[in-house]
Amino acid sequence: MLTTTDGETEPPKVAIIFAFCGVGYQGMQKNPGAKTIEGELEEALFHAGAVPESIRGKPKLYDFARSARTDKGVSAVGQVVSGRFNVDPPGFVDRLNSNLPNQIRIFGYKHVTPSFSSKKFCDRRRYVYLLPVFALDPISHRDRETVMASLGPGEEYVKCFECSERGRKIPGLVGNWKGSNFVTKSLDFQSDILSNNSSALRTDVKIEALSSNLASLTSVDVEEGSIQEDSCKLNTNSAEKIYGQGNVMAETKSKFCYGEKEKERFNRILSCYVGSYNFHNFTTRTKADDPAANRQIISFTANTVINLDGIDFIKCEVLGKSFMLHQIRKMMGLAVAIMRNCASESLIQTAFSKDVNITVPMAPEVGLYLDECFFTSYNEKFEDSHEEVSMEAYKEEAEAFKLKHIYSHIGATERKYGNMALWLHSLNYRNYPDLNFGSHGNNRVQISCSEEG
Repeated sequence: MLTTTDGETEPPKVAIIFAFCGVGYQGMQKNPGAKTIEGELEEALFHAGAVPESIRGKPKLYDFARSARTDKGVSAVGQVVSGRFNVDPPGFVDRLNSNLPNQIRIFGYKHVTPSFSSKKFCDRRRYVYLLPVFALDPISHRDRETVMASLGPGEEYVKCFECSERGRKIPGLVGNWKGSNFVTKSLDFQSDILSNNSSALRTDVKIEALSSNLASLTSVDVEEGSIQEDSCKLNTNSAEKIYGQGNVMAETKSKFCYGEKEKERFNRILSCYVGSYNFHNFTTRTKADDPAANRQIISFTANTVINLDGIDFIKCEVLGKSFMLHQIRKMMGLAVAIMRNCASESLIQTAFSKDVNITVPMAPEVGLYLDECFFTSYNEKFEDSHEEVSMEAYKEEAEAFKLKHIYSHIGATERKYGNMALWLHSLNYRNYPDLNFGSHGNNRVQISCSEEG
């Protein structure tokens, strides 16, 4: 115990380990007028008796620090904060949790050295981004520019079922019918699109079609649809014309798999970030000549697929010393753009150049969460005198919270609102002209997103 100038005993320094679902919050860090995780935590600490009235709302006075500053809507499984808190009497964790909403859960606390800071002593941080598998297919949820360019008379339009965006027209879909009493029908169907490497991506689409004398036909099932990846056009040789001779459309159905070829390519792209580089193009507030722009990525992999709410997600894990505002979301955004053949793989290295300023796409926040903070050096140095600061004792509890609050939210949100699907519609050269940077002798000549980068 330390003693303050007025003779009172100062509370011990402790590290609190907890998790939260970031939906509805404007990030981790306290911000006047905004609903934040820290704001909730500060009040809970006061009501639990950990912070006295005299310093309520003044975190600097009790040496408050956080391991990571998460963005708006981003969640965390292994967040750590530290400070001088009164943890007596027993039952501190229960008192804290009773003053917090269910989407913020305290796992426990550790007594640490007086000099400990969860920010300064954290030597690595691991984040996970759950990416819908369909985001990697160049055909799924085509960009808005391609959609609009496909509009034309006499042909109908594919509409994304999940995000209600108009998609590419299908030549010969309806045909030129003549007759009376034409009515507009909404025909829902699922189309599993094949690429030229025999991979397929499941895409829900809706067709707005004219029908005559088909009052009894309200929906149709498409069994097969083949679109060549290199041309992004419907392969009518392998798909029967819909309503071509008054027949119900029939196409072959296939299922997408994040197979070895796709996995190898995506991991190769992500590995381009590994190392020490200047990430000034992957944030919004740091200039190239600022030393803070230099960051080290230790590993970046995407090897596991999980299913949430009926949607397959790729678990992308990035481990680094520290990250800047929006850095991971921009790293993911550019990686997805490259996988969809909207940019060259070399653009990542180009973006690291201090004399190059480009706008990098930023992926939606909902799939990102802080997985764990590591204090390896601290634990090794003080292993004989202090408790280890880690998630080891709370793994089961953390996993249960992650499945109930974070994974369920990510799956349900994509299912209901289609955040990633909508974002993909904006991934075009009008919004991000720098995706063409370096093409054709550094001229920003527009190329098709279907071309291999």
